[in-house]
Amino acid sequence: MNEAEILKHYWGYDSFRPLQDDIIRSVLDGNDTLALLPTGGGKSLCFQVPAMVMEGICIVISPLIALMKDQVEQLKSKNIEAVAIFSGMGKREIDILLDNCIYGNIKFLYLSPERLLSELVRERISYMNVNLIAVDEAHCISQWGYDFRPPYLKISAIRDIHPAVPVLALTATATRSVREDITEKLNFKDPQIYVQSFARKNLSYIVQTDEDKHKKLLKIVNNVPGSGLVYVRNRRETTEIALFLKRNGIAADFYHAGIEREERFKKQADWKQNILRVMVATNAFGMGIDKPDVRFVVHLDLPESLEAYYQEAGRAGRDGKRAYAVLLANRSDQMALEARYLNSFPSVDEIKKVYHYLGNYFQLAFGAGEGLSFNFDLAEFCKRFSLSVIKTLSALKFLEREGYIALSENVFLPSRVFFLMGNEDVYRFQIEQAGYDPLIKAILRSYGGAFEQYVKVNEADIAKKIRASYNDVVRLLGNLQEQEILSYLPKSDEPQLTYVRARVDFLHLDIDARFVELRKKIQTDQIKAVLAYAGRQQCRNIQLLTYFDEPHAVKCGVCDVCLEDKKNDDAEQFTDQIDFEIATLLQSQSYALPGLVNSIKKGSESDKIERIRELLDAGKIKTDGKNYYL
Repeated sequence: MNEAEILKHYWGYDSFRPLQDDIIRSVLDGNDTLALLPTGGGKSLCFQVPAMVMEGICIVISPLIALMKDQVEQLKSKNIEAVAIFSGMGKREIDILLDNCIYGNIKFLYLSPERLLSELVRERISYMNVNLIAVDEAHCISQWGYDFRPPYLKISAIRDIHPAVPVLALTATATRSVREDITEKLNFKDPQIYVQSFARKNLSYIVQTDEDKHKKLLKIVNNVPGSGLVYVRNRRETTEIALFLKRNGIAADFYHAGIEREERFKKQADWKQNILRVMVATNAFGMGIDKPDVRFVVHLDLPESLEAYYQEAGRAGRDGKRAYAVLLANRSDQMALEARYLNSFPSVDEIKKVYHYLGNYFQLAFGAGEGLSFNFDLAEFCKRFSLSVIKTLSALKFLEREGYIALSENVFLPSRVFFLMGNEDVYRFQIEQAGYDPLIKAILRSYGGAFEQYVKVNEADIAKKIRASYNDVVRLLGNLQEQEILSYLPKSDEPQLTYVRARVDFLHLDIDARFVELRKKIQTDQIKAVLAYAGRQQCRNIQLLTYFDEPHAVKCGVCDVCLEDKKNDDAEQFTDQIDFEIATLLQSQSYALPGLVNSIKKGSESDKIERIRELLDAGKIKTDGKNYYL
């Protein structure tokens, strides 16, 4: 099938969106390609369709594990074989999945960038028939970008393994310097670059400086019909604002990464189905959640960069209908943003201290830990060692960049089992150890394929089937693992921190001080750009497009600045019309004030009197105390 037939057969669309066809054709022609498409612009189809046209497997690199898992499930629902490998998975489990990619019919292998640091993964990739390498969120590779992720720098290593395979880099936000950085870091040969304009004609950008943000938010929610998103800085604010909206009769709820997985999924589903009207969230919400009819996105705090703001605000109006992106920011917010980021930048010594504390936290000896992954609660870690969360997060990014650790987002991994013995040996064990027989039977009957690969299991369901407690099932599975009958990987829902290298002592811990200073300058420039956007009285659309290197943008006509300009222009035109009437009347005769006011057709009585006084003060008309004349 060709690309149009693939699109119709698997996705049900008759035609591609703007630029999609050009990007896909470039990939099929074997070109290294950079595609900039705005949020909701259909980036995933740009690699999924050509990969389906060609023989072999497509490797997709993405930092967003939730999005990877979501895309894998979506592909599977279309009967397209796809798997994902990311932090927190066991070595044996990864081994089996990689074998399936070499010898099976897998079409898509999704990898988190830190997985490319593994020698096992790189070696297995060399045996795969790779048809395309897709790099999602490609701006993460750039030190000039707002979301620089050091593991992305390792992606070019795949090019050494498969030098003839084209690379497709995709992102929604990238300035010119970031675009150049992407093509350089990915070793592009004759890069083909496709950029869809960052202009969103249906989106009205608004900045309000109200001190009472709650009152303003309520006014927006009540005045703009339809579904909305409210972004706040921290978890505490999500609950406070959601409760405030509920008290005022709005169907609202809150969302952040610390909520249990099942509850997060339910909240997402309720919002997507419009059971909830407004979701109040941290920036953990939104990626991969495709809801076209969002009518407003409100930011109650200043974002840390215009890239982040554009991406989050862009979740409004994906259906092409009028929508509003509102930023509520007053002077105290601007001061808080500067203090929050610029004063929280770690020094080289502070970065080294964080590394030292990590070793103590995980009780790792020097020379140990290489390749090990740990559940990592950042808040708890910072509390134990009295550290600033923002400063610590920055320090961890520098440690990633230097190749000491890799840090991933929240990863939900369901419990999995894999039988280490063959079928006959397990059957023999069941006879010899009758106490385990009901548990093993329940696994084999309910979850197929456990002799070939890791399969997802639900301890609560197994407990019901064998009439035991949840804790008993966990204990029995643990016992079976100790006896090497099966491998049991309990579920996890926490961020993962992986030691890429064994723990080193202070003397051997190298941090590039010049790079730390460079990142500080980049972050300072990004914050200045946000403050300029919030403060400058220039068309918001022009400001954003100029930032993203579209210098010849025209006024949008629908942002707050353009609407205020129009209002002023209309007011000026209105007064000009009254002035013209007064001058015309007084050219032919003089008038007493009541007669002059009654003779003017335009405006209210107070408008007419105000213009007469203005013209009199300016010396453009005269009076003898009784009559008015020119």
